[in-house]
Amino acid sequence: MPRCPRSEHSTGPKAPVISPPDLPDRFDLGRPAPHADLFAARIELDGSADAAHASIEQSLIAGAGEELDLTGATLIDVDVTDLRFGSVRARSASLRRVRFTGGRIGTLDLSDTRIGELELRHVRIDYLTLAGAQIEDVMIGDCVLTTLDLPQAKVSRAAFASSRVDDVDTRGMRAEHLDLRGLEALAYLDVTALRGATLAPHQVELLAPAFAAAFGIRVSD
Repeated sequence: MPRCPRSEHSTGPKAPVISPPDLPDRFDLGRPAPHADLFAARIELDGSADAAHASIEQSLIAGAGEELDLTGATLIDVDVTDLRFGSVRARSASLRRVRFTGGRIGTLDLSDTRIGELELRHVRIDYLTLAGAQIEDVMIGDCVLTTLDLPQAKVSRAAFASSRVDDVDTRGMRAEHLDLRGLEALAYLDVTALRGATLAPHQVELLAPAFAAAFGIRVSD
């Protein structure tokens, strides 16, 4: 989604730079397999699929199943639509201009993944982990999450819009230009790791007891 240019004097967080996947006009049917090299492929999944360490470029992914293994895979210019899986594992993968739209995922494991320009829209995810990930330019909009894990993640230019989550694990997270104003979160595990993030005034009010506790402040009537 194009973003509006910012004034050089703007003091707000920098918005993520998000481009739609660069896709061809025609696709060939592609079959996921370990170490596969898929280009301009339409990948229709049905059941469990193993595409560990595969290279997937300028392709479409859709379907449903129990488990999709993308461990160590490289995804560039990939459009993922209405994916319905119990588990999607993409540990230590590399994602560049990848868009998820719609669908339901039980566990989306992006631990230790290198991410540049990732967009999630209208996706329901029970457990999204980005532990140890290198994250740059991410937009999560109109999504419902149960748990979001970000321990030891490095985040630059990420934003949320009209999204909800129960718990966020921020232990050891390092962030700059992280815009949390569009994320309705019930709890952050470590509020001291929110340095570099932007919150709305009402969010700060809700987190005030946690901030006080983190700084050893006792609040009493």
